[in-house]
Amino acid sequence: MLKVMFADDEELVRSGLRAMVTPAPDIEVVGEAADGRTAVEAARRFHPDVALLDIRMRTPDDGIRALRAMQGLPQPPKVAMLTTFDIDEYVSLALRFGANGFLLKDIEPAVLVRAIRDLARGGAVLDPSVAARMVNARRDEQRAAAPAREMLSSLSEREREVVALIGQGLSNAEIGGRLHLSEATVKGYVSAVLSKIGAGNRVQAALLAYRGGLVS
Repeated sequence: MLKVMFADDEELVRSGLRAMVTPAPDIEVVGEAADGRTAVEAARRFHPDVALLDIRMRTPDDGIRALRAMQGLPQPPKVAMLTTFDIDEYVSLALRFGANGFLLKDIEPAVLVRAIRDLARGGAVLDPSVAARMVNARRDEQRAAAPAREMLSSLSEREREVVALIGQGLSNAEIGGRLHLSEATVKGYVSAVLSKIGAGNRVQAALLAYRGGLVS
């Protein structure tokens, strides 16, 4: 029996996913969550084979942070990101952080069940419409490299360190531990950095770190 869990901040989406996979005789839904923190706790408790995470839950980077945290569990599940937003930057970042696939929420029930089975066997799944955009996103990243490096050069050395650690998916507390700073100080640095680079959230800062070469 394959154990699967869902994380989405909309109960209607979670119930829809559950309804799609419940008829499958070899799949058991062992957990659900409405945010990233609860999703990680559920994964730690229930040890699912597969986790399907909404990439944008409470905050734009909530799913990304949950993904990264799950990779550090003793028994990490195979993770596919679910979203209605076919946004290239989130796809790219999720795959960089170890996602095993990316599926749109309007997926057909039979396709979802097949994807779960493929993930549990160690395969990767990627919605065809997303795959095509991945190619374009890669080209855009290459064109954005020089402007990203120029933008990063306007930051202080400490600010670049913070951006690099954001790019690795670290939380403010984890960044503080790495740089021997208080969490409040890190929060101040993050706010200043986001303002300087014109980023609306940490996901965009992480992408800048990748494009500018701070994170490989």
